[in-house]
Amino acid sequence: MRLALTLTLTAAGLTAALTPSAAAPNTGEPVITWKKTVLDTKFRSEGVAVADVNKDGKIDVLNGEYWYEAPDWKAHELQPFMDHKDGLRNYSRVFACWTEDLNGDGYADLIVIDFPGAPCYWMENPKGKAAGEDGKPLHWKKHIIWHSACNETPLYTELTEKGKRVLIMGSQPKGKETEGQMAYFTPNPKDPTALWEMHPISEPSVAPEMKDGKPVPNTGKEIPGTRKFSHGLGVGDINGDGRADVMCVNGWWEQPAKADGKTAWTFHPANLGAPAADMYAYDMDGDGKADVISSSAHQFGIWYHKQRATSKDGHPTFEKVDLFPKLVSETHAAHFKDIDGDGRPDLITGKRWWSHGRAEPGSDGPAAIYWFKNTKGADGIVKFTPMTIDEDSGIGTQFEVADINGDGLLDVISSNKKGVRVIVQERKK
Repeated sequence: MRLALTLTLTAAGLTAALTPSAAAPNTGEPVITWKKTVLDTKFRSEGVAVADVNKDGKIDVLNGEYWYEAPDWKAHELQPFMDHKDGLRNYSRVFACWTEDLNGDGYADLIVIDFPGAPCYWMENPKGKAAGEDGKPLHWKKHIIWHSACNETPLYTELTEKGKRVLIMGSQPKGKETEGQMAYFTPNPKDPTALWEMHPISEPSVAPEMKDGKPVPNTGKEIPGTRKFSHGLGVGDINGDGRADVMCVNGWWEQPAKADGKTAWTFHPANLGAPAADMYAYDMDGDGKADVISSSAHQFGIWYHKQRATSKDGHPTFEKVDLFPKLVSETHAAHFKDIDGDGRPDLITGKRWWSHGRAEPGSDGPAAIYWFKNTKGADGIVKFTPMTIDEDSGIGTQFEVADINGDGLLDVISSNKKGVRVIVQERKK
């Protein structure tokens, strides 16, 4: 089915709708189309979140620089203005963000991951107010979470307890790039404004011995996935024990039967591919074993790693299976959610446009976003069919897939070097 792009200028901004240009086969399934609204054309951030900021019953958009008030998407400053220019040779100060009421006052606050390796923090919602009595923007107060947020795909998700999200990332001692540790972080239970509590997933790295100012070969032990520019992180049940494990491209940490928040988890080394983005555990071939889905942060490629037999040392082995080796490059973030409501999770990803300027393969290609329809054949093998959401938006290092307008359908919200957009899913019979 071919799609035609319709542009409409409204009070809320530039709106685009992808509509069928030819009748779809009479399958009985609704036709999914997408309507895009451009909230901002400037490069503000590469992370985005959604929440009802002012408790008016409407879901707003936040990106660490501004919050955009629904339904007209008026922009309100979250912190003093900074010009990130066009992003061709520079970066933003927001690589990921998520909302949560952290101080228990009933208003959604904002967790922000700054530049990789820098301190991360949360921003305190001033109870929905956009301006002070003097009419000036009311900036949100910052509270440091941790001094070092490492790995370019930090996660804020459930891990050891249902319904409770934690912050998962690498951390380094100040100024020591190779001495990181993988951990999850939770707010201080007595003081939400204090530093968060660190719970080890891995052992800390061991620095190599030094001789004449140089590291001695084969000494020390660096924990994978914990450098500030490490790529690839995910949460999923790899071994089928019902507990979520933590994955990086070099292997996975097995969650113990009782995670006490103090003891490091067992690491299973495995080759799970090149530098990646978000990683998901899912049985792709019907053999009852979880495979690992991921994509390339800076090259072309979307793939999965099929779980095979266990090696002699007791660690599962994996084999790479390419899904879309040349469709789109710089897929620096991904979601795995049910777009069409058929009960099967679909993959949603796209291009992080100009991730490193024009240095990456395909950097000037269309800033596309896709959803990949998940169907399962009689042989148990999963097939992903790419469906275009938009061809001039792209994603950042983190984006959002959520129902922003309350119609029960998942929408896509992104903020990157092309600006800020809300792309609403629509259904037609």
